[in-house]
Amino acid sequence: MSGCGAPRVCFGHTPGGVGGSQLSSAVVDSTAPGPAIEIRGLRVRRGESLVIPDLSMTVRRGIIIGLLGPSGSGKTTLMRAMVGVQRVEAGTLMVLGMPAGTAEARARVGYVTQAASVYDDLTVDENISYFGDLTGASPGDVDDAILTVGLCDHRSRVVGSLSGGQRSRVSLASALVAKPELLVLDEPTVGLDPLLRRELWGTFRELAGGGTTLVVSSHVMDEADECDSLSLMREGRIIAHDTPDGLRERTGRTDLGAAFVELIRQTEGAQ
Repeated sequence: MSGCGAPRVCFGHTPGGVGGSQLSSAVVDSTAPGPAIEIRGLRVRRGESLVIPDLSMTVRRGIIIGLLGPSGSGKTTLMRAMVGVQRVEAGTLMVLGMPAGTAEARARVGYVTQAASVYDDLTVDENISYFGDLTGASPGDVDDAILTVGLCDHRSRVVGSLSGGQRSRVSLASALVAKPELLVLDEPTVGLDPLLRRELWGTFRELAGGGTTLVVSSHVMDEADECDSLSLMREGRIIAHDTPDGLRERTGRTDLGAAFVELIRQTEGAQ
């Protein structure tokens, strides 16, 4: 791999994603037995609020699944449960064949929160190297992660001096450096310009092509077509789980935003 020593590919608008195709060493076995995620009867309470009353779902390996729904629908709580940082009241949640939150599972799962989880007083390189050291990544893995998110020209800058979009990319690189088999991304494109959003989705697609399973939450319906599968959430429940085209056929709507509204009407009408 050329790594960040090859600035000619940094910030290039290549088909492979933000920083060019540097993900070959991240290939994982998407044909491994069992689903990437299997949830049965999940119930989560936060304070006095029952956020997720009873949720079950299965996610196969090597795909991009979109969690779509309005703010407050339970997307972030569900993702926190997937990575093992959310206390659950009942149910089972398995990731990559292991209980969510175990040490072995966490070593194979990457998590990118809505707010960039990085150290503002460290440089880009220092941040990624730190997270790389925690997971046993090599210096080459650090270079690849920085290149993948298109920050080679900024790797020596203190993160606190970067724009919001750039800080989000540092957070993504911090998760990518360990080459996770499951990558959970909580609204990763919020606040990014349309071009960067498009390039990041190219990166997500390449990761999925290498066998990584991606769970991506969003409330932006025009990103739904980028996913292989969609789970539409409302009030802590999944009201539909299908492909984008499957949702169109099910509702008779070509616009996915309109399809979501139609599904809400159908759900409320059946209650």
